[in-house]
Amino acid sequence: MKSNRLTFGLGTIGRDMAYSLVSMFLVFYLTEIIKPETSVMWWVTAIMFVARVFDAANDPVMGVVVDNTRTRWGKFKPWIAFGAVTSAVFTVLFFVDFGLTGAGYIVVFALIYLLWGISFTTNDIAYWSMLPSLSVEQREREKIGSIARICANIGLFAVVAGIVPLTEMLEKQFGSPQNGWLVFALIVVTIMVAGQCVTLFGVKEPKTIVESKKRTPFKEILSIIFRNDQLTITAAAMTLFMIGYMTTTSFGLFFFKYAYGDENMYSVFAVILGVSQIAALAVFPIFSKMFERKTLYTFAIAIVSVGYIVFFFAPTDTMTFIGIAGVLLFVGQSFIQLMMLMFIADSVDYGQWKLGRRNDSVTFAIQPFINKLSGAVGTGIVSVVIILSGIKEAESAADVTPEGLLMMKMAMLILPLICIAVSYFLYRWKYKIDKEMYDNIINDLKERGEIVS
Repeated sequence: MKSNRLTFGLGTIGRDMAYSLVSMFLVFYLTEIIKPETSVMWWVTAIMFVARVFDAANDPVMGVVVDNTRTRWGKFKPWIAFGAVTSAVFTVLFFVDFGLTGAGYIVVFALIYLLWGISFTTNDIAYWSMLPSLSVEQREREKIGSIARICANIGLFAVVAGIVPLTEMLEKQFGSPQNGWLVFALIVVTIMVAGQCVTLFGVKEPKTIVESKKRTPFKEILSIIFRNDQLTITAAAMTLFMIGYMTTTSFGLFFFKYAYGDENMYSVFAVILGVSQIAALAVFPIFSKMFERKTLYTFAIAIVSVGYIVFFFAPTDTMTFIGIAGVLLFVGQSFIQLMMLMFIADSVDYGQWKLGRRNDSVTFAIQPFINKLSGAVGTGIVSVVIILSGIKEAESAADVTPEGLLMMKMAMLILPLICIAVSYFLYRWKYKIDKEMYDNIINDLKERGEIVS
């Protein structure tokens, strides 16, 4: 159904706004607005890393829960609804002033962070694992996926572009920086819940997939993942890529405040990149008709690599080269993330073909697992570098030493480039599902009566 392309995609605008607010800007909020003691910040950094790794490890468990769900509303929508409401609540709680300091603040922060991760996982796994059930046609999946990624990036860049001017405006209206961030969070989660309602009531699941009555035992989680060799190689490549990407983006506001010297330019930069990325996603279906995915992937990696090199050597007193580098980075990144989403979707059918049982949610649990693991590593890298480089104690760019700035640029640009290069070689070495192989898989599944034509 063509209507599914839009109703599925619109659901992720607010989701990605909320996720970006927490994953990209929570550290900035803590260090620049709350300003806890350095000892507390070390504890917070450790909590974020451990909680996200723990939550990521639980993603496949949630995948089994979704796969085993049988309700009149299907197996995806009940968990999408529950996760949307609960994660919205915990997102807001990050920015509520409980009047706590020291150990009390650490304990409350740890509890909220853990529950936020679990609740967002519930929604995330159910939402994205619905994608393969909407169509078994590769081209249609690409259209659904590209619209969803466009909407996700609208949400992402709405937060990135709006975070500075809107929180400053809300600060003036509500009396303090902390109140400004709290109201901003309330606006974000309202959009999130509204968008999720569009998906819940608008998406109609076609009866293409013949649901198996066999339930998935929890003890078989690792077997499902590691016996699907195409899923494991996709996961490894995607993890390395996302570690690089999340590390770079998490440094963004710090870079413009302490390297460029004007944090307000971050919003301008974000708008340029957002438009570039959304345009790239919009034209992806056209390019996918003209070139094989392997060729597109190589081209995208080359663009990203050039972008990183230009960014590293770009003068920090002008936006020209920084802007060019940013466009290259995010155009290539949009192609790569969309193709990786399609690789995971195709791995669902591959797993059903190879293992004899369809596990949409366990398979797609790999995506939030990767996002959280890479986000945890990226946030950890940012927090450590901000502390060790002296940026945490700085008030402006003039307070940061050249050595401190170099440390930030190395962590923001060179380390991610290395991770992304390794991810590409892994993909070229082991991933083998091309169009011919995928068509053969679908035909075999139809002959076995597991897919209805």
